[in-house]
Amino acid sequence: MSEPSSWVLKHAGYIPEGSDILDLACGAGRHARLFLMSGHYVTAVDKNIDALDDLKNYPGAEIIQADLEDGSPFPLSERKFGGIIVTNYLYRPLLPLLPALLIPGGVLIYETFMIGNEKFGRPKKPDFLLKPQELLDNYHPHLRVQNYEEVIITEPNPVVVQRICAVNSK
Repeated sequence: MSEPSSWVLKHAGYIPEGSDILDLACGAGRHARLFLMSGHYVTAVDKNIDALDDLKNYPGAEIIQADLEDGSPFPLSERKFGGIIVTNYLYRPLLPLLPALLIPGGVLIYETFMIGNEKFGRPKKPDFLLKPQELLDNYHPHLRVQNYEEVIITEPNPVVVQRICAVNSK
C-alpha cells in the first residue's frame, strides 16, 4: 500500500472536522484509510474495488463500485461532502461537477498529472494530462483557492503534477 500523497496530508486540516469525505477514483484506498482513521465518514468510489475489501472493517466506510467514464449519470450528484479527494485521476467531464458536491466550508484537494509528465512516464496521452492552469481555471471561479502548484516532483520517480486545494466559501 502506498503512502498518502504529501499534498493531501498538507491540506487535510482544512477539511471540516468529522465531515463526510469523498475519495473519488480512490484506487487502492490510501486516502480513504487516512480519513477513516482520523474519524471521518468516507465514501470511496472506483471502477475496481478489489483492493478495498479491508475498508468494510472500518465504521463509516462506504464503498461504491462505479465506472465514472461510461456515460452513466454521476452516482453521487445528490450528496454533499466536507472534503473531496482526487489524486492521479483525470476525467474532464467530472471537473465541473465537484464544486456542487461540497458543503459550505468543504474542501477540494486535487492532484494529478499535467503536460510535461510524458517525458518521465505514464500517463503520456494528452487526454490524461492537465493543461497549464487547468485546475485553477476550473475551480477559481467557484471556490476560494488556498493553494495551487504546477511542479515537478523528483522523488521517488520524476512526475509533473498540478494540484489545488480550494474551499467552498458559500
